Amino acid sequence: MAPRKTPIIVGVGDIKNRSIAIEDAVEPANLMLRAIQNAFKDTRLPCENGLELWRSIDSVDVVATWTWEYEDLPSLLSQKLGINPAHSHYSPHGGNQPVKLLDEAARRISLGESKVAIVTGGEALASLTACAAANKMPPPGWTKPKNDVESVFSPTNRELGSSMIGGIPWDGSRLTKSLGNVDLGAVHSIGAPIHVYPLYENAFRAHRGQSIQQNNAESAKLYGDFAKVAETNPVAWNYGKPSETEASIGTVAKKNRMICFPYPLLMNAFNTVNLAGACILTSTDYAKELGIPESRWIYPLAGAGTQDASNFWERPNFYTSPSISHSIDATLKGANLNKAQIDMYDFYSCFPIVPKIACNHLGLSMINPQKPITLLGGLTSFGGAGNNYSMHTYTVDFNRDNTPRLGHIVGRLKSTGARFLANHGDEETLRQLASSTKEPIGRSGWVRIDKEGPDGHNFFSFEKTVKL
Repeated sequence: MAPRKTPIIVGVGDIKNRSIAIEDAVEPANLMLRAIQNAFKDTRLPCENGLELWRSIDSVDVVATWTWEYEDLPSLLSQKLGINPAHSHYSPHGGNQPVKLLDEAARRISLGESKVAIVTGGEALASLTACAAANKMPPPGWTKPKNDVESVFSPTNRELGSSMIGGIPWDGSRLTKSLGNVDLGAVHSIGAPIHVYPLYENAFRAHRGQSIQQNNAESAKLYGDFAKVAETNPVAWNYGKPSETEASIGTVAKKNRMICFPYPLLMNAFNTVNLAGACILTSTDYAKELGIPESRWIYPLAGAGTQDASNFWERPNFYTSPSISHSIDATLKGANLNKAQIDMYDFYSCFPIVPKIACNHLGLSMINPQKPITLLGGLTSFGGAGNNYSMHTYTVDFNRDNTPRLGHIVGRLKSTGARFLANHGDEETLRQLASSTKEPIGRSGWVRIDKEGPDGHNFFSFEKTVKL
C-alpha cells in the first residue's frame, strides 16, 4: 500500500456581489467561478505554476445551492474551468455540507485518489429576489434551469411533508406515532428551521431555569457580539453599514418582528445574499513541487459528522444535540487535541441555540467567552449563504403584525409517557404560549385528536374544554 499523503488547503477565495440591480444579477455558477479564481490567486503561485495546478484539478465538489436548480452544476463549473475531473459531486442540502465535502476531499487526497480538489458553493438569492420582484424571471442571461423557477426558494416555504398514505388520508387513529408515509410535523405545520430551533431554545431555557427575559437578553448579547465581528469582515453582506446592536436585536419592533417564539427576525439567519466561496486542496508533496510556500499551507487535521433523528419529535430531548456533542468530541480525538488547545472556534449559528449548545458542551461561556466562538459573525450578520455558511417544548408562529398565529407543542402523555405533537386548541392557550413572562414548559394540560379531520391532527389546551 502506498504511504498516505498529507492533505492541505493551499488557496481560499470568496466573492460578494452587493448590487441587487437587475443588470448586475450574477448567477450562482458564475459567483462560484469567481470565488475559485480568487482561491487560485490566493496560492500566490506564478502564472506557469498556477496553470499547472489548474490543469491538475481532478476533483470538484459543489455545495447544493438554493438559488437555482441546475441540470448538473459540477459539470457546468468544470466546463467553465476547462477541466475534466475524475470525481464530481453535488451535495444534498444542509448547512453541514461545506465541512463534510472538505473533509471528504482531504481524505481522497490522503489516499492518493485525488491530486487537486476544489470545494465550492454559493448563492445569489438577493439578485433572484430582486428579479422576481421586478417580474424579470428568469434573470437575464442565467443558465437554463432544470425546471422552471417561478419563485424564490426558502426553507420556510418548502413543503413540510405529506399527510397522506399512498394517496389516502390518514385515519387519525394515533396520537403519538408516525404511520406509513405520514409526517406528523407536516400534519401540525411544523418542521422548517424557523420552527425547530426555537423548540430547542425554549427547552434549553427551561432546563437551565432561566426566565424568558433572561434568555432573550442572553441571545441578544450573543448576536450583538457576533454583529461586531461581522462588521469588520469585508465579505460580510452588510459590511460598511451600521451593525445591529444588542438592544436592536433583542427588542421586538416593526422591523424586528417575532417570527417563532422566542426568536425575532434578527435572531434568524439572513439568506437574501449574493455570496460564494471556494477552497483548493492538494498534498504537501505536490505543493512543494509547485513551490507553494509552507506559510500558505493549512492542515485540516480531522473531521467528524453525525446526525440527530430526522423526525425531530423522536429526539431524546430538546436542550442537547448528541450530533453536535459527538461530532466535536470525535473531531478533537481525531486531531489528537483537547479543547484547551483550541485557540478559536467558529460555530454554525443559524439561530442562537446552536452556538449555545456547542458552548455548553465544551464548557465555554456563551457571553464574553474566553476564546472566539465566531470568526465570520454568524448567519444573521455575516449573511447565511444557504447551505454554504457551515423532551418537552413549544414555539409559536407569529403573523407579520406581531400577533401570535399558531402554537406548536411537543409533550408527553402522563398515561404512557409517549411523546405527541399538537397545535394550540384555543385562543387562551395560544395567548399563554406566547407570553413573555410565564414559563409554559412543565405545565400540564389536555390533548385530544380531531377525529373528524383526515390527518390525525392533535390539539392541546391548558384548560379542559368541551371543544378543542
